[in-house]
Amino acid sequence: MLRRATHLVERARERIRTASEPDPHAWPPRGDTRAILVHDDEPETPDAAPDGNGAVRPPLGSPAPGAPDVDVASGPVSGPPQGARRGTTRTTRRTAGRDDGDTVPSGLRVAADWSWRVILVGALLYLLVRVVDLLFEVFVPLLVALLLAALLQPGAAALIRRRWPRSLAALVMLLVGVLVVAGIITLVVEQVVTDWSSLTGQVSQGLTQIQDTITRTFPITQHQLNQLVGQVQNAIGANQSAITSGAISTAGTVTSVFAGLLLTLLTLFFFLKDGRSIWLWVVGLMPHEARAYVDEAARRSWRTLVALVRATVAVALMDAVGIGAALLVLGVPLALPLAALVFIGAFIPIVGSFLAGTVAVLVALVSNGLVTALLTLGAVVLVMQLEGHVFSPLLLGRAVRIHPLAVVLGLATGVIIGGIFGALIAVPIIACLNVGGTYLVHRHDGPRPPEPHPERARPAVTAG
Repeated sequence: MLRRATHLVERARERIRTASEPDPHAWPPRGDTRAILVHDDEPETPDAAPDGNGAVRPPLGSPAPGAPDVDVASGPVSGPPQGARRGTTRTTRRTAGRDDGDTVPSGLRVAADWSWRVILVGALLYLLVRVVDLLFEVFVPLLVALLLAALLQPGAAALIRRRWPRSLAALVMLLVGVLVVAGIITLVVEQVVTDWSSLTGQVSQGLTQIQDTITRTFPITQHQLNQLVGQVQNAIGANQSAITSGAISTAGTVTSVFAGLLLTLLTLFFFLKDGRSIWLWVVGLMPHEARAYVDEAARRSWRTLVALVRATVAVALMDAVGIGAALLVLGVPLALPLAALVFIGAFIPIVGSFLAGTVAVLVALVSNGLVTALLTLGAVVLVMQLEGHVFSPLLLGRAVRIHPLAVVLGLATGVIIGGIFGALIAVPIIACLNVGGTYLVHRHDGPRPPEPHPERARPAVTAG
């Protein structure tokens, strides 16, 4: 204990003595208080000082006697430290060969790389839209025939499996489709002609009731309402020439509509007869390494389109039956034409059935009065709720998995580009692009699909 205490006392004395000595590396003391920025004279400090035992002790901060010089290394001193990652050396080499004045921030470089790609894709899409607009009379029959082929192709395939000739199977299914559409149109037209006389009288009575309701409910007199109606009639008379010219131009398009109908039927026939051969010819134009993946993406998109068209027809039929039955029970005229309108409107998701139901409510209002109109509105809302929460999830859920926002934006884009026809084909195009594009992005996650054989495509016409 005494020896340890003596050792501690000696160490304390040594520390006190070292602290009392001046620092040899500090600035020398001066008489004035000016700040010293540069001092050229070397301070006079003792090179060594004796310790408590009389031995010469090196100055504070000096290396120990016999220590190796740190400036003389036994090995190489340049390059990355041992154990450093290889990416560090690559970065050093890349930045070493670049002038400091020419360096570009990485964020700006990435933005530039993406910008020219986005500009190129946008230019290609713009050119595609321009081509579609220029050849609109050709693309419309082509797309309509493609949708109808998705609806009728399973029936044609079933007939072919029963050893029917391809041409006969395609012709039979084409005639079935034409007869169904013609039958619906004939039934609707006959119903309109039958109910037209009674409808005109009911409409006039309904308009009178609406005028009385407006004058009793709102602060407007009958004279002011008559003036407003007269202004509307005068506006129609003033624009009679424009309306007449529009009707004439519409009549002038009958020829183009008839030509488009013939082109649609002809295209539909060949899609039902030689659809796979036509696609194999298209695949044969692509690079050999990409044929299998493109063919598989097209197969998946086609199955999605078939399921989508089937489910849409089923949902539209349920909407038409529900609203048509409600109109018949309530005694609303033109119940069958309005049900057909609901059936057609159901092919436009979200807004089509709503607009068709609104027309039905207006007809009930002007023909049967406010109470019937409210009951019709309740029936339309009930059917729409059943469609949104029961029919569509059960029938469309497996066919289309698209967010409603994507559907709304697609519909808006379709209306801007192609009007009503653009709204009809917007959702099928989005669904097919979603399925096909998702597969192409993840094409390497699974096994390679079977190779298509374009050489097996049967030519539609052979040279003798």
